[in-house]
Parts: sequence; structure tokens; C-alpha cells
Amino acid sequence: MDEVRPTSGAQAHGLASLFPPGLQAIYGECRRLYPDQANPLQVTAIVKYWLGGPDPLDYISMYRNVGCPAQDIQEHWHYVSFGLSDLYGDNRVHEFTGTEGPSGFGFELTFRLKREVGETAPPTWPAELMQGLARYVFQSENTFCSGDHVSWHSPLDNSESRIQHMLLTEDPQMQPVQTPFGSVSFLQIVGVCTEELQAAQQWNGQGILELLRGVHVAGGPWLITDMRRGETIFDIDPHLQERVDQGIETEGSNLSGVSAKCVWDDLSRPPEDEEDSRSICIGSQPRRLSDKDTEQIREALRKGLEFNSKTALPPINMPLPHTTHPQKPSPHRKDSLESESSAAIVPHELVRTRQLESVHLKFNQESGTLLPLCLRGRLLHGRHFTYKSINGDTAITFVSTGVEGAFATEEHPYAAHGPWLQILLTEEFVEQMLGDLQELNTREETKLPKEYSWPEKKLKISVLPDSVFDNLLP
Repeated sequence: MDEVRPTSGAQAHGLASLFPPGLQAIYGECRRLYPDQANPLQVTAIVKYWLGGPDPLDYISMYRNVGCPAQDIQEHWHYVSFGLSDLYGDNRVHEFTGTEGPSGFGFELTFRLKREVGETAPPTWPAELMQGLARYVFQSENTFCSGDHVSWHSPLDNSESRIQHMLLTEDPQMQPVQTPFGSVSFLQIVGVCTEELQAAQQWNGQGILELLRGVHVAGGPWLITDMRRGETIFDIDPHLQERVDQGIETEGSNLSGVSAKCVWDDLSRPPEDEEDSRSICIGSQPRRLSDKDTEQIREALRKGLEFNSKTALPPINMPLPHTTHPQKPSPHRKDSLESESSAAIVPHELVRTRQLESVHLKFNQESGTLLPLCLRGRLLHGRHFTYKSINGDTAITFVSTGVEGAFATEEHPYAAHGPWLQILLTEEFVEQMLGDLQELNTREETKLPKEYSWPEKKLKISVLPDSVFDNLLP
């Protein structure tokens, strides 16, 4: 990457016809906010992504925002990406699908970083952070939406900062734009501490964002990231933890699934059985999910921000509904876990659904610590939660008795469709598991491996070191 100054402002007006229309539309929104910064510092990819370069974002512009002291908004640097949306409309990066839907992935990223005293130029490390997120979107085809969280596990600026994770929200100033290639919204990255990320996972991202807005040093109304912040919002105001706990109790969690390090084994069948269609043992090559299964799991991984009266997994045999607003993940984006149909599942005819007698679930520590969230925040509220393996097609979905469209039932609580396992847990068993898994709620490192077993339910769970999963075949 290299730093340049773009041809914008008065010079750009004379070259407007030469500017790609998608690029020009975003520049126009930036000029509306910063009419006196026609020539901002900009980071650009030396070799464009569409020419084989590693960086998906063609440009990242950096503006100086004076803030508004009267509204408790401090001075800061404002970063805006160019490239997640369709800038060119000629299929060089994104497939042009018309003007009615989203342009490219339908959004660009922004970031607001507190300006330090005496700082005359914006730090450029946020540009690489944004490129990293863009690479994830392009490689996984998972999009972002407001309220999402990103577990980064490292200071965002590679310092010793406690700001090591991110939430995403609508940019408070930039308005969605309509381009010749579709609509573009602007999602702002918000740096958060580990405790704040965990609260967002256990409750919901929107709730934590609202708490951050009310704490000046933690972001304030415009959610400006301060990499020198040394206290969490719960350190600053202990009463905020009570609000989170109350939200979890009354609303549950909106986190419906995560990408994880996980595998599962069918203990009711000998490993030499060649007909076993499970994801099977560590080190083996998992079989591929059907396209319909993949789409259903993708749908299950979306945030359920708008809940219908009944919670339902999207039926495998039903086409997924299309929406025009960008959501997670691509290509079909829908801001709800719910299917529009409660029809019974008709599994893919080439992959049979099998009922299992006994299963063994294996998670790494990070995934294992989310089990109490899965049980308390999701299943006790009549919802479902999915772990999708980052090492292959393995998926594990926990469902409650109130979830429609599941192929696991109370009579057969463990059921597999290829490498996708569903586990149905009754409320009574969930309460029992929560008591047994209580130590996973602690933030301290747990000595691994840890094993939990419920012989009467024929269920076993192991929490294992990361190195075990790193040896899995992709």
C-alpha cells in the first residue's frame, strides 16, 4: 500500500466524467461532509485487487473531523473505504446485478479515531485494519451489518492497548447513497475491550453500542475509538453491567452463531463404518455439505434482530427469501433468523438424515466459553445457535424444543445431515448443563483439556487446545 493525494475537489469536478460512477457517488457524500477538504490524505492499493493485488479496497480516504464540543463529540480522524461496493460497474471486481439492489456487498467501512494532541496527520494503521476486514468479506462472502461484532484478539494498532475487538454500527454522519450500480450504506468500525465484546455476544451488539454512546471516554454519541482507553464501560460505570444482565435475562442473546474450531463424533457407530456421513474424527477429510444445507446454515448464522412469534430454522427444501439490504452473509441477505415458511423439512435426496444415539462434541477454548451463552441466551429463549467450523464443512446447531424446521426431535435429539449435526435440548437438560458448565463462564484461562459428560443423555463435550484443531484438514 502507498499514500497518495487523490484528484478530488475542484480538480475532480473537471474530471468528473472520468471518475468511475460508483467512486464518484461516494466522493460526493464525502464532499458533502468535508467541503473544505477536497484533497484528503488517501491510502491506495499499489496493485489493485482486480489486477491481482492483495488489498480489496482501492482507496481509503482520511479526513479531519473537528467534532462538536456542544454535543460532547471530540475531534477525530474519519476514515472511509472505497471498494466493498461496486466502483466501476464493469464486472472487474463485483458482478453487476442491477440498480435496485446493493452495489457490490452493499456497504463501505468507516472508522473514527480520536485525534491526539499535537497530531497533524492521521495514523495510517486503520487503513490496514480496514483492508483486513475487507479481505475477510471478499474471501468468505460474509457481509457485515450494524450490531455485528468482530473478535480480533489483538490491539487494533498493534500496541499494548486494551482495544482488541470491534463492533459495527451505522456511521452517524454518512448517509446511504444510490449509485448507478446499486445502493451503498456506511458501516462504522468501533473499537472495544474484551469485556465489552463478551457482553455484546451474551446480549446483543446494538445494546452495547448504545451503552458506549452514553460514555464520553468510551466513544460518546459518534462512537469515536480511543486506543488509549484503559477502562471498560463496566469499570467506569458498574451499573452498566446490571443493564446487560437484565437484558440477557429478559431478551436473551441475538448472537445466533459463530465461526468456530469444532468437530463432532458419532459414538454410536464404529469408526470403520464407511457409511458414516458425519464430519468424523480429527484429522479426517469431512464430506461436503450440499448447497441447500450450506445456505440453511448460513441463514442460521445471521443475527436475529427482528423476531417473529415462532423461531424457525429455514427449511432445507425451501428457497431462501431475498432482500435488498446488505446483511450477513452473501449472497442472500436477510435481517432475521426466521423462515417465511414453517413447512416440514424435506432433506436433500442425495444426503440422508440420520438419527444418532450418542455424540461427542469438541470445541476449542474460545468456542467452549460460548456454550453458556448458547444455552442461557439462546435455547432458554426458544431459539437456536450454530457453530460452523472454520476447518471445513462441519456444523453443530443446538436447537430448543420451540424451534420449527429442525430435523432433531425430542424422540431423536441427535440427528445428522451429512456433516451438519443438530442437537435438541430440553429446558430441563439445558438448566442441568448450565450448572455443570459453570466454570466456562469465568474469564480466566481454563486448564485444558476439559471434559464434560452426561451418560444418561449419551452426550460428551470436550474443550481442547487450539493445536488439536490446527491439524485438521481444511
